[in-house]
Amino acid sequence: MTISRVLSIAGSAAQGSAGIQADLKTFQEFDVYGMTAITAIVANNEKTEQGIFTQPTESIEAQVYAALEHVGVDALKTGMLFTEEIIQRVAELIEESNVPSVVIDPVMVGKMGSQLLKDEAIDALIERIVPLATIITPNLHEAARMLKAPVPETPEDMKTLARDLHQLGAEYVLVKGGALKGYPAVDMLYDGRSVMELETERVDTIHTSGAGCTYSAAITAELAKGKTVEEAVRRAKSFVTTAIRHALSFERGIGSTYHAAHRTEER
Repeated sequence: MTISRVLSIAGSAAQGSAGIQADLKTFQEFDVYGMTAITAIVANNEKTEQGIFTQPTESIEAQVYAALEHVGVDALKTGMLFTEEIIQRVAELIEESNVPSVVIDPVMVGKMGSQLLKDEAIDALIERIVPLATIITPNLHEAARMLKAPVPETPEDMKTLARDLHQLGAEYVLVKGGALKGYPAVDMLYDGRSVMELETERVDTIHTSGAGCTYSAAITAELAKGKTVEEAVRRAKSFVTTAIRHALSFERGIGSTYHAAHRTEER
C-alpha cells in the first residue's frame, strides 16, 4: 500500500483543538500519513505561571530528519514557529529537504489570545520562510501585520492585500476572510496573475479554535496527493467550513472545530 506523506512543523496545543493536534486529525481525515516536528508546547492554564515551552532547535531538527529519513515527505506545512532562531533553522531544513509542496501558515496569535510569534520574529518569517512557500495562508490580522497595513474591511481590500503579499515571494497567497464582518466567509487566492474568490456561508459560532490550522493542513494533504493549489484550496475550504458548522463546545470558552464532521454529513 502506498500513501501520501505529510509533515507539520508546528506547536503542540494541549487542549487538542489547534496546532499539531488539529493537523494530525485533519491528515487522518484526508487519508494521508501525518508526521510532526514540535516547535513548542502551548498549555496555557490558570494553575501554572508558564504556558508556552519552546523546543530547542536540536530537538526540532532531529524530528524533521527522522521524518525525512524513515518515511519521506511529499508535502509539509509550518504553523507556530515563535522565535527567530526557530524560524532560521526551519528555513534551512525546508531548503535542505527539497520537499515539493510547502504550506506556510504564518501563525501569530491564537484564538485564546496567546501570542504565538514573537514581534521580533516577524521579519525573519517574511524574509526566510515566506519565499519558500508554495502557498501562504494568513488570516486578515496576520496579513495586515505582515505588511504593516490596516486590517481589510471589504473583499476588495482583501484582494489588494493578497496582491501585495504575493510580492514577498510565495507562489500563491490565500488571504482568509473569516473575520471580515458583514460578509459571507470569503477567501482570496492569488497566483500572481488573477484572484480567485472562494465563498461559503458564514457559520454563526465562536467555536472556531483550530480552524486556521485545519485549513492549512487540509491544503497540505491535498497537495501531497498531487492536487493543484486551486483544487487543494477548494477542498480544504469545504472541509473546514463543515468542521466549523459542526463545531464542538465544551462550555469553557471557545470550542473546537470538529474534524470528523464531513463524515457525519455524508452519512
